[in-house]
Amino acid sequence: MRIVFIGTGEIGLPTLRMLYDWRGHELVGIVTQPDKPAGRDQKLAPSPIKKWSQRLSVACATSECRQGSLPVLQPARIKSQESVDAIRALHPDVIVVMAYGQILPPDLLEIPAIACLNLHASLLPRWRGAAPIQAAIAAGDRETGITVMYIDEGLDTGDILLQKRIEIAPDDTGGSLHDKLAQIGPDALMEAISILARGNPPRVPQGNQLATYAPKLEREQGRIDWSEPAKVIERKIRAFDPWPGAFMEIDHRNLKIFSATIADRSGKPGEISRNENELIVASGEGALSLGEVQLEGKRRMTAAEFLRGHSWIAPL
Repeated sequence: MRIVFIGTGEIGLPTLRMLYDWRGHELVGIVTQPDKPAGRDQKLAPSPIKKWSQRLSVACATSECRQGSLPVLQPARIKSQESVDAIRALHPDVIVVMAYGQILPPDLLEIPAIACLNLHASLLPRWRGAAPIQAAIAAGDRETGITVMYIDEGLDTGDILLQKRIEIAPDDTGGSLHDKLAQIGPDALMEAISILARGNPPRVPQGNQLATYAPKLEREQGRIDWSEPAKVIERKIRAFDPWPGAFMEIDHRNLKIFSATIADRSGKPGEISRNENELIVASGEGALSLGEVQLEGKRRMTAAEFLRGHSWIAPL
């Protein structure tokens, strides 16, 4: 099969590498987002997918490559006729999408001879949308996975081809779960394409009545609401690491919180105290003992290190 890969985020890299190395099928093109400003200096930076293709081009210039360098398209709007025509010119049998960031137009969905597939990082119809990994942790889900679905015109609403499931560990963060899901993507897609090759692949409609949504996260959503129960806040701290990051205000500056454990304490929500080397914050139900923190403008440190510089925090 001739395959076009469309993606932007790091989660798609293992799947893209697999497609490039997979003998018997041909990766004929890559589509990713345009370079965007990044860092303090706001210099244009390529997506992780484009960075990989650039390294591939360098390797191909110095050694033998199985397929050689690949065309990389970076349309500002994939809905434009120019973009659709460029992808059509690659004559794909299958289009594979993973963490791209733009909605594909109907005329693009009609291009592949066999199927247009999306690898979504949840067990659809649970957690449709842009932030399914964080949503699953924050909600206390026990499992998640990769869904390979046929793309339609809706938001993650297409029929399901297959799903791969994994457990969510009690200490998983948004970052660690992202990496676990990235690693099962290649197996999920290999199985999906093998099913397509055999013919008569399954199409299981999603139960829309069971759908939940995980919209794109903004930085302000990381601000902790201490009126919530401690167990809810603890899950959000893990879910929002590394993005958007959980934080509270202390000493007129933002304090980023990387980890916390449930503490057998109580108090007014948001009340801060110390118990020897523990930094305790009361919530609407119970309290949390903070682990690693980072005060705005300072380095990341343990709660015990933070307390040594903040003697005004009263003991319990």
